[in-house]
Amino acid sequence: MLLVTGGAGFIGSNVVAGLNESGRSDVVVNDILGSDGKWKNLAKRQLEDFVPPADLFRWLEGRKLEGVIHLGAISETTATDGDLVMETNFRLSLRLLDWCTSSRTPFIYASSAATYGDGAQGFDDDNTPAALQQLRPMNLYGCSKHLFDLAVVNRQQRGERMPPQWAGLKFFNVFGPNEYHKGAMASVLSKVFDAAKAGNPVRLFKSYSESVADGEQKRDFIYVDDAVAVLRWLTETPSVCGIFNVGTGKARSFRDMIAAMFKALKREPKIEYVDMPAEIRGAYQYFTESRVENLRKAGYNAGFTPLEAAVEQYVTRFLDRPDRYR
Repeated sequence: MLLVTGGAGFIGSNVVAGLNESGRSDVVVNDILGSDGKWKNLAKRQLEDFVPPADLFRWLEGRKLEGVIHLGAISETTATDGDLVMETNFRLSLRLLDWCTSSRTPFIYASSAATYGDGAQGFDDDNTPAALQQLRPMNLYGCSKHLFDLAVVNRQQRGERMPPQWAGLKFFNVFGPNEYHKGAMASVLSKVFDAAKAGNPVRLFKSYSESVADGEQKRDFIYVDDAVAVLRWLTETPSVCGIFNVGTGKARSFRDMIAAMFKALKREPKIEYVDMPAEIRGAYQYFTESRVENLRKAGYNAGFTPLEAAVEQYVTRFLDRPDRYR
């Protein structure tokens, strides 16, 4: 039996789908469904149990699990309630780490590329405490994930007991089906698709960097199937521990992504550039690109879906259909 925290969320529900599709129904989801339609992410799935967060540690008492996949978090980069974010993203994660250590249960958790801040220190997933301490996250969410990464590697460096397997995944810009409940935190592609399909122009931010043209701000976009494949590989490779970037290793521009969307719709691109809100200009990232060498050295040798192919799949199999859910 596998526990997936955040299993009704974007990446989590795709993990559950992948497990079901591989023949596993012994999956337990821990999450809050709320009232924003997140339940639809699980409507096609088969579960062993569904556990609300308030009941999690009572439910875990005396359990023997094959593994814990910890994806649950407050993931809004605009979150401002520091106490709630630290309680949810940091302290609860520590409790799960402790439980997995004492019960000898593999523990795989979601970190984030937000831990890299503005990228001034690069995007190298160096696991050493000294390297991690150089990072400067730019928001509360990134800080909470960074603090947990530090706590994990410091325990490991001190020689303290750890789960039989532990791995943190620094997800870059993941996009794909089941992200619709995320609102402002959903991918640009998801947010603009309906307008583009209706014939309206897509609006992207102007650049405020002299070295970057409008629309050429770049991210390491990775399709959710590829992110799930990395996670699934880790569950099947218990000898691998560490913190790993999960991206394609190749940055692409927002213009590239939107042009691929129009191509999938068989239409000419219609893009307008609008002013970026003044309050985010000073903290805006113009470039992110993962380093994936550590993942390759650990033995992961699968490829990553090229952006154009990933966008076409997302559009034709999900966004452009009445039922957009996986």
